Amino acid sequence: MDTGILILRLLVGLLVAGHGVQKVSRHLGGKGLEGGTEEFRGDGFRGGALTALAAGGGQIGSGLLLAAGLLTPLAATGTIGVMTVALTVKWRHGLWVQNDGYEYPLVLIGTVAALAATGPGAWSLDAVLGLMPYPLWWAALVLVAGLGSGLLTRLVLHRTPAAPAIAER
Repeated sequence: MDTGILILRLLVGLLVAGHGVQKVSRHLGGKGLEGGTEEFRGDGFRGGALTALAAGGGQIGSGLLLAAGLLTPLAATGTIGVMTVALTVKWRHGLWVQNDGYEYPLVLIGTVAALAATGPGAWSLDAVLGLMPYPLWWAALVLVAGLGSGLLTRLVLHRTPAAPAIAER
């Protein structure tokens, strides 16, 4: 079981971290901070470069912590938060990823919530440091905090579309 959890943590954690690297640099196929900023503006978010840096930094940090199995509840909360924002952006396209839907963020949210519930396994820094086992109620707290932080981010940073002007008669 620990081998499977290790593989899952490494896969998901490194993919999330890599996604963050793309937001803030030209590495891994990214378009640099300018591209990350433009992506967020195109999706209707305020904050420019600061928003891209916060999102990219959150993904890099939470992804690397998750991969290492270090501070797993914090890592899971961060990952769920940023993926919740992504889910809200893609929601209007429906579920399936081939239509630019929210399938991928939803899978990551579910996977990370499951890792929060099972714990990072014996081959983790949490185990080495004696930080586990985490009680099961942490998983519920992680899910609520992650979803809540993502939805709050969307609420605070997303621009409300302007109402169409009504022609005077």
